[in-house]
Amino acid sequence: MNTGNLLANRRVQNYLKLMRLDRPVGSLLLLWPTLAALWMAADGVPPLHLIFIFTLGTFLMRSAGCVINDFADRKVDGSVARTKERPLATGAVKTKEALLLFTGLVAAAALLLLFLNQETQLLAATGLVVAALYPFMKRWTHLPQTVLGVAFSWGILMAWTATGTGLNSTAFLMFTGSLLWIVAYDTMYAMVDREDDLKIGIKSTAILFGEMDRLMVGVLQLGAFTAFALLGARLGYQHAYFVGVAAAGGLFIYQQYLIRQRQPQQCFQAFTNNIQVGFALFCGTLAELALRSLLT
Repeated sequence: MNTGNLLANRRVQNYLKLMRLDRPVGSLLLLWPTLAALWMAADGVPPLHLIFIFTLGTFLMRSAGCVINDFADRKVDGSVARTKERPLATGAVKTKEALLLFTGLVAAAALLLLFLNQETQLLAATGLVVAALYPFMKRWTHLPQTVLGVAFSWGILMAWTATGTGLNSTAFLMFTGSLLWIVAYDTMYAMVDREDDLKIGIKSTAILFGEMDRLMVGVLQLGAFTAFALLGARLGYQHAYFVGVAAAGGLFIYQQYLIRQRQPQQCFQAFTNNIQVGFALFCGTLAELALRSLLT
């Protein structure tokens, strides 16, 4: 392979790293509850084109969110142990390239919206604004995790409108449960960087909660668990869904065990464990609806 090809390959790898495609944790955290909402709203298997649009849209918007996040943090990431090797922090990707990449990802996601109804398109436009604002909130408020929770839960509302069900109290109940859950797991994520963030002036719920961090994470998890249980009751679920909710509750307890000493590595492990929480909710929803179909 010649020098030109090596440089091109390295550049592509840097772009993929900037979009976090080498670390799909965030995409999966976003994907599973969004797909669960799609099945709930459709009250069964949703149309295949919606499954495709929401899956691809999740990865595109997650990637776009990572790019704009690193753009906002490009001057401070080098001071944080976990982020000092990010492409914008090292200069491997230029700011202009990052902004062009962000624009391209958003444009690709916008093309998907052409196949959705107007209500969902309007929701998506609002969600983009929230997602773009999130990275900058770390300078203005100790509650950026709440903004992230809104951005990550926005696809739940879009799932209800895309299926033609429309926004209702059930959709907002799931949105609330998801919001509480995300603030909980992103607080654990922020606990990893707390010492570095204090030095460079970045705000987070982990800093806001201080020594009450584990208790507040537990309160948020309890709120999310309650909301998910109430959601199942509201939808008339009776069987497998509640097994999924129980599994999620068990994982919440395990996460509390992991963060008991506030060690960064264990806090990060607790954060990533939430992929299994989302997967449990998704599997419980699918199994519930499949069982309902067989029994009717």
